[in-house]
Amino acid sequence: MSGNVPLDRLRAQRMLEQLESLQGRGTELVSVYIPPGKAVSEAMNDLRNEWGTAVNIKSKTTRKNVQDALSKVMERLKLFKFIPPTGLAIFAGNIASNQLGVGDMQTFVIVPPEPITIYYYRCEHQFMLEPLFNMLSAKDVYGLVVIDSKDAAFGFLKGNRTEIIKQYTSGVQGKTRAGGQSSRRYERLRDMHLNEWYIRLGNYFTEHFRNLPGLKGIIVGGPGPTKEDFLNGSYLHYELKDKILAQVDTGYTGPEGIKEMVNRSRELMKD
Repeated sequence: MSGNVPLDRLRAQRMLEQLESLQGRGTELVSVYIPPGKAVSEAMNDLRNEWGTAVNIKSKTTRKNVQDALSKVMERLKLFKFIPPTGLAIFAGNIASNQLGVGDMQTFVIVPPEPITIYYYRCEHQFMLEPLFNMLSAKDVYGLVVIDSKDAAFGFLKGNRTEIIKQYTSGVQGKTRAGGQSSRRYERLRDMHLNEWYIRLGNYFTEHFRNLPGLKGIIVGGPGPTKEDFLNGSYLHYELKDKILAQVDTGYTGPEGIKEMVNRSRELMKD
């Protein structure tokens, strides 16, 4: 990757268009997707297992072509000491020609311009390109925030990819059940700390979303009234307040709350 995101996306798009035009004689074109963080040694071991499983393919020609393609994938993977930060996609196979029985074994490597989350091996008559095409075609970005009085998680959704940006804790104490003057003083202090938390949240919204390219809207969730109290106050920058699409009740905060909120908001985020 060059580090120039538009250029990397353009190069990936051109390679995908080239790969899309290629076909195999049978189900012998191998596609391998490896997400960031996966150990190269683990991926190599899985590919060796797939090479061994391919022995069961009945067609002698298909079996040879699949095993040869897997060998080519492993040869390329050996060149990497670690999986790149955005993952790795490797495609290999015996490309069919106009002459019956004649093919050309080719290998292609793509470092995606954005992180991939899938890990799988596929063997078909065409290369499996849909995850990368979806990544490149996705333009709209949705901000995702789940909050309560204790913590908050910020993330975004682009296409089918959800990414957590950062998590924060508030430092706000829980409600007390004690009575008397000390209880009222505790509540006043808690309200003061809660207000400070809301101010911090407003700053986090600005930091993460105000200049986010392609931001179509923001969805805010959480398991209680904190999200409503925050949004009803004057803590958000006016440009971001106009971007709030919905409030979603969730049972969780943190990454689990983000995941739950996305699942409940699919219809809302359809074009």
